[in-house]
Amino acid sequence: MKNQKIKWGIIGLGNIAHQFAADLLLIEDAELTAVASRDILKAEEFGAKFNAMRMYNSYDLIFEDKEIDIVYIATPHDSHAELSIKALESGKHVLCEKPIALSYKDAERMIEASKKHNKFFMEAFWTRFIPAVLDVLAKVESGIIGEPNYIKADFAFIGNDVEGSRLFNKNRGGGALFDIGVYPLFLSYIVFGIPKEIIARAVHHKNGIDLQTSMILQYEKAQSILHSSIVSESDMKALISGTQGRIELNSPWFMADGYSVFKEEQESVYNLPTLGKGYAHEIIECNNCVRNNQIESEFWSHQNSLDLSKIVEDIKTQIKLPF
Repeated sequence: MKNQKIKWGIIGLGNIAHQFAADLLLIEDAELTAVASRDILKAEEFGAKFNAMRMYNSYDLIFEDKEIDIVYIATPHDSHAELSIKALESGKHVLCEKPIALSYKDAERMIEASKKHNKFFMEAFWTRFIPAVLDVLAKVESGIIGEPNYIKADFAFIGNDVEGSRLFNKNRGGGALFDIGVYPLFLSYIVFGIPKEIIARAVHHKNGIDLQTSMILQYEKAQSILHSSIVSESDMKALISGTQGRIELNSPWFMADGYSVFKEEQESVYNLPTLGKGYAHEIIECNNCVRNNQIESEFWSHQNSLDLSKIVEDIKTQIKLPF
């Protein structure tokens, strides 16, 4: 495998999968071997667009394809757990789109399956691997802004509440928290860790999902003020502030092409564009882990996913989501 391309399969061929596949084409040691959709016409169209070798009308067929090394699961949230476990049981490595699952128990089952079958598994938190975020974390750890004590981050846009929309579908795990609220929670977690206390409030859709959710995360010496919405917009910048300065990630911060450090009334600008849309960086990490026989990434580990899932579970309970 050291000299061979890592062979990928993709299931769930929606918008994110299109962006992911476009970035996959940029990676020299990766190959799109097969794609699967329950609609064969959709699979054939997707496969032709991104040069897939095979197109299937069944997820089982992609799990049974012996040539595939790793499967990217980009189906709706409610199916992540079962499909990931099935792929791992079939001997495939797995990159599962975030959020890892709709419950902490399901997240635990997925991690257990990875360990049991000795196969790589990672939640697809692509933001963790983009150059700007890696550089910002290094800057924070170096003490450039002193002791970090405050984060303000949001992810908000106006969604289209039409019939068939996954985003507003209760049965598919729709709503602001699971679809996009996990991003600002992720930022708070990678800087401050697990909070001591969480206060969350939401505005709900008539079907019970959250249209917008605001969260305060309390730490020993820090706080994070976070927000997610599918019915309003924001500037989608992120601020990390400390005792000696602050860092602002460019908008949209979760795929930032750079950031600024403000210290002693001076601004220092750093430009770090992503490769492709930004998914390329997590693909490279997956390829490296598979080649090195790792079952998890050191940058976004099994425990990281479990920690974040536990935080989301707390908020889910507070705002009474119907999942």
